[in-house]
Amino acid sequence: MIQDFKSILQSIRGAFVDRPNKATNGTLSGHAAGEPFEKLVYSRLKEVYPQEIFKQYEFLNDLYLRNPKHITAADRKALFESPTAHYLLSRGNSATMNWRPDAVFEEKQNDTADILWHSDGFFNLIDIKTRNLKKKAQAPNIISATKLAQTCALMIDNEEFDTLSITYVELGWFEEDEKLRCEDIYVGELFSAMPSSLYINWAAAMQIQFHVHDLDQTWTGTQKEWAVEYLKMFVNSAKSRAQGMIDKYVTPYLKYIEE
Repeated sequence: MIQDFKSILQSIRGAFVDRPNKATNGTLSGHAAGEPFEKLVYSRLKEVYPQEIFKQYEFLNDLYLRNPKHITAADRKALFESPTAHYLLSRGNSATMNWRPDAVFEEKQNDTADILWHSDGFFNLIDIKTRNLKKKAQAPNIISATKLAQTCALMIDNEEFDTLSITYVELGWFEEDEKLRCEDIYVGELFSAMPSSLYINWAAAMQIQFHVHDLDQTWTGTQKEWAVEYLKMFVNSAKSRAQGMIDKYVTPYLKYIEE
């Protein structure tokens, strides 16, 4: 699957997309610049795999439309082959219960996956990141460290280590003749990165941050081992931060309040 994916991506190198905000010459923010490239990747994949490529909300709409007798949140949760995928892809219980054929889901910017490749019970969550090659930018937010910890816990609890992957794609672009041209493409697999190499920005909503082109890909263990190693890193990082808070904001003042 991933080799096919990488081959399709190579066809995008050198491709042009219309510049967002062209009429007003507006600022090319990360999301504004990323949206046309995300649509391009989606359309290329959808051409080759029309029955397997979805937007996250499309997958949920399709799943619920095909199972009209499943009405409750629990019923709809049971439609997922993977509890972990359900956690990452589903909407909240209230939104799930309120879903109707005449009130289907629409895309949300905070969906976990920009694109979902679902085939034979396997869920490949694909997130598209873009980068202006003429500017040096801070590494983007990738995924909540807490969400990833819960994902790892679910994989371990349910012993499911071959039903899910998370892929990040970075498209580096230049502005050229009022269009954006894709120059570089990088693909990184989250579960191929050494967990110890992942940076958690605790001050930025506990987001893991990295540029895809810098993502370590040297992990050689199993996905179960990866989940355990990530949880060790996450817990140790949280403990260290908590102790730092105590040392700085608690200990100096205890003598004033303790009898």
